[in-house]
This record gives sequence, C-alpha cells and structure tokens, in this order.
Amino acid sequence: MTQLVTLTTPLMRRTVGFDRFNDLFESILNEGGDKSDNYPPYNIEKLGDDDYRITMAVSGFSLDDLEVILHDGELRVSGQIKSNQESEHAVYLHRGIANRSFVKTFRLADYIQVVDAKMDNGLLVINLRREVPEEKKPRMIAINSADATVDKNKKAIENRQSKKKN
Repeated sequence: MTQLVTLTTPLMRRTVGFDRFNDLFESILNEGGDKSDNYPPYNIEKLGDDDYRITMAVSGFSLDDLEVILHDGELRVSGQIKSNQESEHAVYLHRGIANRSFVKTFRLADYIQVVDAKMDNGLLVINLRREVPEEKKPRMIAINSADATVDKNKKAIENRQSKKKN
C-alpha cells in the first residue's frame, strides 16, 4: 500500500483536473526520469468543482523572463533570467536566492482552460477552469412507458384514417 502512495504522489504534482486514472498513469510513464527537482516551488489548488490555481514562487524573475504556453493539453511554464549586469559584477559572500533557468510542464485534463496568469510579489498565479461544452455535459433522458407509446401510435393511426375519410 505504501508503494502505491509513493507511486501516485508524483502523478498528482504535475496534473490538473484529471478524472481518469488511465491518463494519470500514462503521464508518469511518458515523463520518466527523476522528478525530484522542485525548482521553482509551486502549489496546485482546487478552488471549486471546476476551478484550479497553480502558484509558482518565481522571485528574482521579471515578467520578461517568464513564458507561459498552453499547447495540446500541456501547460509549459519556463523562466530564464536575461543578462543582469549588476549581478555579473557583484561579489557574493552567500548566494541563496536561486536564479537558474527552469521549465515546468503540467498536463491538463480535457476541457481545462487557462483563465489568466498574474505576477504579484514574486508569485506567478495561473488560474484554470474546466469548461465542458454543452453537448458533452450529461443530460436527462425522459423515459416513456410502453403503454404511452402504443396509445400515441393508435392516435396517430386514427388521425390518418379520419383524414382519409374527409
């Protein structure tokens, strides 16, 4: 049982809105490799039935250094600090603020769309929403009794016969 928890934990870190386990297992098999790199740190929140939020700590990056791309069900967030002349000539006694480049890819479930992306106080916030088209939503089908169908057919036959007589 413990192995299942350790197997599925990385799955849940990089997927948003999945309702089907097949897609989750497929995504972990396709990614492969060691996924222990947690830079930059991020959270995935479920705000409601159809609303999600990804928050990434990207301190030190400006808006020009970040790129967010949605393509083919994958949300790709990348960051690369452009040349900063101040830091090139600085002498650091301790450098604890990471500024290395990164690429994070999140696999999105069907019908998950990016609503917006905002940067505030070193946090990149990406809001997502599941928007299922009306034709894909479940709909109630009325169930008629067999007697009602027979009565309806009898009335239709009687109407045709009465029209022929007139």
